[in-house]
Amino acid sequence: MAPSATDVALILESVRAFVEREVIPREDEIERTDAIPPFLREQAAAMGLFGYALPEEHGGLDLSMVDEVLLSFELGRTTPAFRSIFGTNNGIAGRAIVDYGTPEQQERYLPRLASGAAIASFALTESEAGSDPSGLRTRAEADGDGWVLTGSKRFITNAPLADLFVVFARTGDETEGVRGISAFLVDRDVPGVEVAPKDEKMGQHGAWTADVHMDGARVPGTALLGGRLGEGWAAAMASLARGRVNIAALCVGLAQRILEESVAHARASRQGGRPIGSFQLVQAMLAESQVDVYAGRQLVLDAARRYEEGERRIAPSSAKLFCSEMVGRVADRAVQVHGGMGYMRSVPVERFYRDARLFRLYEGTSEIQKLVIGRALLADGPLA
Repeated sequence: MAPSATDVALILESVRAFVEREVIPREDEIERTDAIPPFLREQAAAMGLFGYALPEEHGGLDLSMVDEVLLSFELGRTTPAFRSIFGTNNGIAGRAIVDYGTPEQQERYLPRLASGAAIASFALTESEAGSDPSGLRTRAEADGDGWVLTGSKRFITNAPLADLFVVFARTGDETEGVRGISAFLVDRDVPGVEVAPKDEKMGQHGAWTADVHMDGARVPGTALLGGRLGEGWAAAMASLARGRVNIAALCVGLAQRILEESVAHARASRQGGRPIGSFQLVQAMLAESQVDVYAGRQLVLDAARRYEEGERRIAPSSAKLFCSEMVGRVADRAVQVHGGMGYMRSVPVERFYRDARLFRLYEGTSEIQKLVIGRALLADGPLA
């Protein structure tokens, strides 16, 4: 049962206060150490953030898609690394189990994911299968009553921390295309599973990614997601569609924070004895960013409502495309408003400029979103 509007309002208020009081003051520490302090992870778990989108019967908060994006607006106002530690549990990995897992798989994994006792990773991307993962090469071969997985995954979020990997592998011939892809629930301690050292990234420090290698990793037959072959692609695309709406919402939250930093700087910084906010060209940059943030917020809310009504292609991809590009524009203007100070590591907008760049790449690049939208628009009839 989804929480009431009053309950959701209390959740949002609590998260907003926690982000302002505990997370934002630690942003520089997270950037410097490239890690989330254990205190923040513990508090996130205590607040139910590891399971906000998971079913109530498994210990989650069972938020609706609209409520999820309202929460993401709040979480987006700080370093993306904070949300990253629990985002995959609620999103692409956890939802794959919710929507496609057997009751036994759900009972085994979802309570641990919802409580924060375990972290899940979504192991789809490969070196030659990124934004279009239909060409993935990882294979799962039947072996008695189990499966043997061989292959490598790249840029897997939370891999160094993960207790569970949702691994997508080819179980059929390559000529079967996406129909030959299945998904498996692979525990971290399975022999043959190796996680490489964490990646050194341009931004989003504290959010860890790494390669995952499987060399003859044997899992039981019960590890096949849903107990059915050939449903991996559908599970991946369903999870990514929901994730794209949430990524769009995070972009809106981050853009709002960047705009606030820009407004505060324009009020406080002076040139020629005047606040730079009194200059019309500075006002114009702030106005353009305000319009971007406002448009992004309304687009995300509409996409969330459409998602709940069953629109899982055009709306999520439109929101992700616009908002990931939008936050980049807002971050660029913020550096310009700050002038030379905006290029200094001591200023939040410099860090956010680097953080924002990744949103245009993961969970489907901007170019892939355009293809999804274009193909969906043309799908109702033959091309002339």
